[in-house]
Parts: sequence; structure tokens; C-alpha cells
Amino acid sequence: MATNITFHEGSVSAIERFDLLKQKGITVWLTGLSASGKSTIACALEQHLLHQQKFTYRLDGDNVRFGLNKDLGFDEKSRVENIRRIGEVSKLFADSGCITITAFISPYCADRQIARELHEKANLGFIEVFVDAPLSVVEQRDPKGLYKKARAGEIKDFTGVSAPYEAPENPEIHIETDQCDVAHAVEAIAEYLTAHHYI
Repeated sequence: MATNITFHEGSVSAIERFDLLKQKGITVWLTGLSASGKSTIACALEQHLLHQQKFTYRLDGDNVRFGLNKDLGFDEKSRVENIRRIGEVSKLFADSGCITITAFISPYCADRQIARELHEKANLGFIEVFVDAPLSVVEQRDPKGLYKKARAGEIKDFTGVSAPYEAPENPEIHIETDQCDVAHAVEAIAEYLTAHHYI
């Protein structure tokens, strides 16, 4: 880590920025198994909030690996670094006043906690949304054929099959996508944001 650097404070306060935007910056962190519905919910939530004239941006696990995280694999060390980077990026977005929606498997509790603490230390909002579906359901969905490949041994370190997923213990929102459609999931998150004065 560089030691000859100094953080340069800006002249615009978070309060000024949030007042101008008429919203508070927050990261809505969607976590769950592959094919649980994270990306689908994230896309629908982004569209819903933008239609309400809210400054919103979505960070998706696969998409980020085409650029920022293209140097990372899927071993445990790479997964940890992947989520560390996204925690930092989402914090920057939230600091700008953006409602930042992240859709990442983010399988380890400790990594999600680090992302939360980054936000809390900066007095920024962070909510964890557990997008939950049983393994049997996500394997049946399997839109990318990844579970089939993992079961055949073609993909190593695949979350839920050959690598662990640590479910959130106390998520702010718990969505069971085998029992709830996308519209209801978006409604639950939007209601939380409204009730807690983020929008």
C-alpha cells in the first residue's frame, strides 16, 4: 500500500449532495446462489427507481468481470478480492448520492461484513438483501448451464456445489424467489428504501 498519499477532502458535503438529489446514497447488496434471481431483481429494481426519477446504478457480478475484475478467477482468494473491490466501488457510488444495486453471489459472510463496515465508517447506507432459493430450485432453473457443468466436474469451486455459500444471518430483507415474483421483490426493497428515508 502506498504511504505517500493524503486523502483530499472536497468542498461539497454529503448533505448538500443528498439535498440536491432529494435522496440519500445507499448500497443495496443482493446476495444469493447463482440463478437465485439476483440479476433479474436488480435490473427490475433499477428500472423501477429510475422511473421514479431516482439516481440509480446497477453493478452486476458477471459484467464487472469484463473490466474492473477481469484479472480475477474464482478461487477463494480471487472471490475475496472481487468482493473487496466491489465494496469499495459501491461505497464511492453511494457517496455520490447514488442508489447502488449490487448483484453478486458474494458467498462469504466476512466479505459482506467488510463491505457493510466500509459504508458504515463513511456514514453511508448499506442493506443486505438475501435472494434465497433452495439449491434444488436453482439447479432446475440453471439458465447458463453452470450447475450441470459443475456437477459434471467441468467447473471447479462452484458455489453451492463444490464451494460454500454462507447465507446471511440477519439480512435487512429476505426474498424467497421460489415463493415470490420479481414485482413483489422490487416492491419489498422499494418500500424499505422509502420507510428508511433513502428515497
